[in-house]
This record gives sequence, structure tokens and C-alpha cells, in this order.
Amino acid sequence: MALRERCVMTNPPVAASRLLLIGSAASKAMSPGLWNPVLQQLGNGWTYEPWDVPAGGDLHTTKARLQQPDILAANVTMPHKHWAAGAADRVTAPVRLSGACNLLVREAGELVGYNTDFTAVEMLLDGAAHRHALLLGAGGAARAALIALRGKAGAVSITDQDPRAAKDLMDLGLELGVDTRTVTWSSAQDLAAGVSLVVNATPIGKDSSDAPAWGSAPLAPDAVLYDFVYARHATASVARARGLGVRCIDGWDHLREQAVAMVPLLGLDGRVRGLLQERLQHLRERS
Repeated sequence: MALRERCVMTNPPVAASRLLLIGSAASKAMSPGLWNPVLQQLGNGWTYEPWDVPAGGDLHTTKARLQQPDILAANVTMPHKHWAAGAADRVTAPVRLSGACNLLVREAGELVGYNTDFTAVEMLLDGAAHRHALLLGAGGAARAALIALRGKAGAVSITDQDPRAAKDLMDLGLELGVDTRTVTWSSAQDLAAGVSLVVNATPIGKDSSDAPAWGSAPLAPDAVLYDFVYARHATASVARARGLGVRCIDGWDHLREQAVAMVPLLGLDGRVRGLLQERLQHLRERS
């Protein structure tokens, strides 16, 4: 017994202290620059680090690495949100409905899947009804938007450069009782002028030379633009919409609400919300 006690004292349990970001371009993302200064202010010894995992990369090994005892949780971004939903041992309703997960949290030895994209979209759209929504893109972010629009949109049109992805998202919408249809990319540009919500769930806008995601068409006076893209410049989509007097929810707004949604899931106290907002404002002013 004494020997066993000495071994326990010599090899104490490893404390979970690492937050991760898994994606094909994780090292270029803003999230580490947002979270690490906040964690330093908290003084809890936690860190936030990117893991670059390319499309088609070894996700079996990635999941195994997530089981390391020092891992707290992992954000998951493009193109691995669908993989994360399947990798989780348990999932929340938005993940189950959408098939997309952007946060894996280790709880009692299991990976629990959450979708804070959904939480952010729901918060930022604030329950508003829309006669017609146009989803540009059909990946994980678009899936979160579709779930958030359930019961709040008269119709949803979906386009993606991959027609199969658009059809899969349309089928999901129909299963959920949403009037969804797919349109071609060129048809979507024509539709943009009449819809009440345009959601840019593509990477268009990351490059400062990109044109507005929907092209050069005007937008309806009562339209709302939800642009998932955040960059160190105002995206052309946001610049165009603002020029038309249209309400804009941009990628910075989404990043803020997504981060705030993580706070209770990580067991952090309420003051972290304020620290995250201050840090995000600092990053935005420097951009």
C-alpha cells in the first residue's frame, strides 16, 4: 500500500489545460489571438493552439490525440465539422439535426459535440421572421443557419458550387419542415435582390479582392446580410450591403457570439464574456 501511495504521489493526474482549433488552415485563424490573451489574464494556465489538419488528413489520429488527458476541448472549423459530429460520443440537438459540430468538449472521458455556430446565429438573428432566405454555401455554417431559421423563414433557397452539398442541405430542410429549394449560383445572384436574408456561408470575402458573394445585384430595403467571414478588412459583401443601407451581421459579430457561447460549456465564469468582447474589439480596431 505504501509503495502504491508513493507512486500516486510521484505521478499525479495530468491537468486538462489545452484548448485546440482543428481545421485545414487553423494556424491562420483569429481564434488563438482572441483566446490566448484572455486565458493569460485569467491565469488558469490554459492555452489555445491551432492544429492544421488538411482536407483528407488523418482524422483517426486526430481523434486519438483528442483523448490525451491534457486536452480540454477543441473548436472545429472547415472542412471538418461533419467529421466532428460523427466523432463525438454524445451530441446536442443542433448537432444531431444539422450533422455539423464545431466544438468537442471532453466530459467524463467522452467527447461531447456542440454547435456554437447555431447558438450565435440564433442570438444574432434574434428570432426575426424572414419571408425568403438565401444561403450561399451548404457546409457546416450554412447547416447551422438553416436549423436556426426553422419556423422563422417562409422559404429558403440554397446554392453551392457543389450541387450535391446543396441538395443534401435542401433534403435536411425538407425533413425539418422548411420550404427549401436549390438554385444555381447564377440564379442565386438574381434572387438576391428580392430576399429578406442573405447568408454568406462561403469563404468569399477572405481575400480583399473578392467581389460581394452574391455579385453586383442590389438588395431589398428590408434585407439583412449575415456574413460568416471575418477578416482584417471589411468584406466586399459587407461594404456593398452597408452602401445600400442594409443591416449587416458580420463575421466579427459571429465570432464574438460563438466565443461567448463557449464560456459556460468550458466551465468559465461570467467575467470571461467581458474579456472576450474587449479582446475582440482590440483585434477589430487593429485590423
